[in-house]
Amino acid sequence: MGRRGALAVLAGLVGLAMVAALQAQVQAETASTSRSAARPQTAGRFLVDSQGRALITAGVNMVYKLAPYRPDAAGFGADDAAFLQRNGFTAVRLGLIWKAVEPRPGEYDDDYLAHIRATVRTLARHGIRSLLDFHQDLYNERFQGEGAPDWAVIDQGVPNQPQAGFPANYFLNPAMNRAYDHFWNNAAAPDGVGLVDHYAAAWRHVVAFMATTPGLLGIDVFNEPWPGTAYATCIPLGCRSLDAKVQRMSQKVIDAVHTVQPRLPVFYEPTLLFNSGVSTFVRPTGADLGFSFHDYCVSHSLKVQRTDLTGAACNVLNNRVWNGMERQLQLTGATPLLTEFGATTDQTVLADMVNRAATHRVGWTYWAYCGCGDPTTSGPGAEQALVLDPAEPPSGANVETDKLRALAVPHPVAVAGTPTAYSFDRTSSVFSATWSTRRALGNGRFSAGARSTIATPVIEYPRGYTARVVGGSVVSAPNAPRLAVSQSPGAATVTVTVSPR
Repeated sequence: MGRRGALAVLAGLVGLAMVAALQAQVQAETASTSRSAARPQTAGRFLVDSQGRALITAGVNMVYKLAPYRPDAAGFGADDAAFLQRNGFTAVRLGLIWKAVEPRPGEYDDDYLAHIRATVRTLARHGIRSLLDFHQDLYNERFQGEGAPDWAVIDQGVPNQPQAGFPANYFLNPAMNRAYDHFWNNAAAPDGVGLVDHYAAAWRHVVAFMATTPGLLGIDVFNEPWPGTAYATCIPLGCRSLDAKVQRMSQKVIDAVHTVQPRLPVFYEPTLLFNSGVSTFVRPTGADLGFSFHDYCVSHSLKVQRTDLTGAACNVLNNRVWNGMERQLQLTGATPLLTEFGATTDQTVLADMVNRAATHRVGWTYWAYCGCGDPTTSGPGAEQALVLDPAEPPSGANVETDKLRALAVPHPVAVAGTPTAYSFDRTSSVFSATWSTRRALGNGRFSAGARSTIATPVIEYPRGYTARVVGGSVVSAPNAPRLAVSQSPGAATVTVTVSPR
């Protein structure tokens, strides 16, 4: 065996040992949370766990948009959860389809929900939290999309043409836009109950069904709300009247969900137009609210030359033209989460987005884990997929390795304090983070010995790493795939620097 072969074998053995160590470490960290099904809370920019530590989400979307609308039907299971875990991911935005939840007015399919719950539990066993997402695009299959039940489609017989697919139907199909109009107006379903009332009740049922399920991050109220017929009046300044209807729907869901789980984080969304730089006026109220938003860097998609990454069409995180995420956080205090970006093989776009999210100290979930026959995406399945086929093992040619390298970077997982800055230099592979020992909830400081964890994926540190800490000490094993830091007595701040060996 040559030197290169020996190194390969050694690397493989080290990798197996690191995976085993990570599983043991995560199981120890999450055992108490799993037993109590504790939910995170919102604390301004951050979610916090049951210990009050600030959580930074790095994850993926897993939405299966074809019948039977369950991720496990696409083959998503324990091996995928283990793959995400060993690459440092901590969350999955897990799609449910309203049509599957409520196939007939007021009747819920608990067998479908049991499958979803099993997936949530599988992810939780691997230290991954689930954000439940009522996913829809183009409202219903009638309009070449997915989401609402057939009984919830009210288009008054207007022309269902052209059938131009996603996303063109948003702009061209009058029947689809009329169906959205009726939904936002809470038009009566066949049983006489309003569509939005049905929608909120369906969410309440889902949350009640999942009440004791460990691993829930929260819920995402409505994926990419589309304004309907009057969408053009919202460009570019936004439109208060249509946003008011989206806000009323969101408020109904928030209020319904909090009747059964009062402190469950609920993430509401602006209209789809926000993703392209249009201002939003959607601002519901309540406890433990989050702001779910997307950024697909429209200027890149349209091949427009970018002079920087702060323009309205390429950075809704800090939109200097209209009302971006930072402005929404300032106005509402709702915890932000970048729940979709990507759907591309362009590594520069992916790396830029991950880097900018870190600059704003905002968690994210990449779109998407797999292609899975997606009928409503901007490119072929391989264009968006991290793993090509979840029915096969997530390894070798089934994984988009370059894409994984752009996403699976070191990041804080749980911080005993308030993160003030963190970044990863992709040239040197040096990660740095600083946090105050003040609690994000504002109730004092963490005490000496409080532990913080940082994901250190093996794909970035295949030969291991060294860690330097000021204000604390390393308490994890050498080269552990999750670095653990214990706070020193009297520390006001902690700084960590991770470098490759």
